[in-house]
Amino acid sequence: MKKQLLAAALCLGLMAAVEPAPAQAEDGLAGGKIKHVLLVSVDGLHALDVANYVRSHPGSALDELSEHGVTFSNARTPANSDSFPGLLALVTGGSPRTHGLFYDYSYDRTIWAPDNKTCSGPPGTQMIFDESIDVYVNGVSQNVIDPNMLPRYIDSHGQCSPLYPHDAIRTNTVFEVIKEEHAGRTAWADKHPAYDLVNGRSGKGVDELYTPEITNVGGYDNTLSVVCTVQNDTLKVKAVLNEIQGWNHEGTKHVGVPAVLGLNFQAVSVGQKLIEPNTGSGGYLDGAGTPSELLTQEIEFVDASIGKMVDDLKDTGEFDSTMIVITAKHGQSPIDSSRFLEIPSNDPATLLDSFLPASESQSGGQIGPTEDDVSLLWLNPGASTLDAVSVLENNATAAGIGQILYGPSLETVFNMPGLPAQGGDPRTPDIIVVPHVGVIYTGSTKKQSEHGGFALDDTNVMLLVSNPALHARTVTAFVETSQVAPTVLKILDLDADRLDAVRVEGTAVLPGLDDNDRE
Repeated sequence: MKKQLLAAALCLGLMAAVEPAPAQAEDGLAGGKIKHVLLVSVDGLHALDVANYVRSHPGSALDELSEHGVTFSNARTPANSDSFPGLLALVTGGSPRTHGLFYDYSYDRTIWAPDNKTCSGPPGTQMIFDESIDVYVNGVSQNVIDPNMLPRYIDSHGQCSPLYPHDAIRTNTVFEVIKEEHAGRTAWADKHPAYDLVNGRSGKGVDELYTPEITNVGGYDNTLSVVCTVQNDTLKVKAVLNEIQGWNHEGTKHVGVPAVLGLNFQAVSVGQKLIEPNTGSGGYLDGAGTPSELLTQEIEFVDASIGKMVDDLKDTGEFDSTMIVITAKHGQSPIDSSRFLEIPSNDPATLLDSFLPASESQSGGQIGPTEDDVSLLWLNPGASTLDAVSVLENNATAAGIGQILYGPSLETVFNMPGLPAQGGDPRTPDIIVVPHVGVIYTGSTKKQSEHGGFALDDTNVMLLVSNPALHARTVTAFVETSQVAPTVLKILDLDADRLDAVRVEGTAVLPGLDDNDRE
């Protein structure tokens, strides 16, 4: 606890201070010239944010990279726009339909609670992969996963085993393909140890996985301060800079520059959401996306950090042979803060309390809802979906409901919900509620936007692919961030169809790269 309080005090003390091309495109994108891919996710960063920033910050790192890159102004994340499916889109090329992850806090009809060590009794419980699964000492995360906090499943040997995040993925990742086909090193840095999921089904996809916990259960949460969030992001930036220079993420051993490396930034997301009376609120000043002073500072921090990576690539002679991809796992809604409306008590989960399953945990309790600016609802076995929908429809105004997806309307996007024996997907919600733009299902007084939903502000994110050999170009055709995964493999002269999700979903490489005039 003393370490926890000291860390908090130190941090707080600083506050005073075209059409998609086929997956197998023609030669030009590849050809062996690109040896490395630097993938950067700036969580929350919209296409609008970058357009505004580059216009007002000539000479910035993002401006420099856009002068030698293809900007995709109409890039969207697959629904739903949470961090887990957002990152998995980038590294698997698929959506929850194939990779199977809806959220870091979801439900599976075929698994058991963490304290059910024998997998006995009826299955069906929460599948939670957030900061709560960490090992803690005196209230401080040790940045590793505690297997005792993981849900249980029957593994391939018939044993009741802890379900690690990488076990939960149904498809492989670019990291695994690169290790198998390219024999190259891989590296990734993210905000929770739960991002073990990028290792893929093999559990071995990433050589350098660095996951400094951004928050602590019941303890200090870096995301309550933009300054502290920046400090956490800076740890990851230092790791990537070490890797660019050929070291491991700690900078203690020379291992060579990874074929693919990257990180996520949280600073912009926090700067968009935070309502902070001491340091000023973040977010936007208007519907045109004019950033507040606090949000501008967060974008400038990210830009400066990317600039350091560019400088190191130049210093090491790797800049010309590196393709830089900058995008976001998700956006944030609403941009126009005047549309913000929190609904803490008439939310869909509260309205359907009697329809929701009780916890399978031996300690009892209720299954918590999965709600942000979306509501994912898994119903009790045998509960009537139509009856539940009727309750929602009768309370649609009070609950800020824009659309209710169930039955055929749900199954056009996701697999049919249900048990595998009946041809269903045990992870698909029975009902997904899409609220009106600006509605957030929360009682928090510390945030003014969220993500997870289907709105344009949630899904229209920045996407820039840059290399000195490319001319500046803007592609306005609709693309999805899932197209990054096959593009990464194609850039490295690998077969994009080695990705399971690419084959199943028919995910194309990004357009406008093969036919981009070279200098």
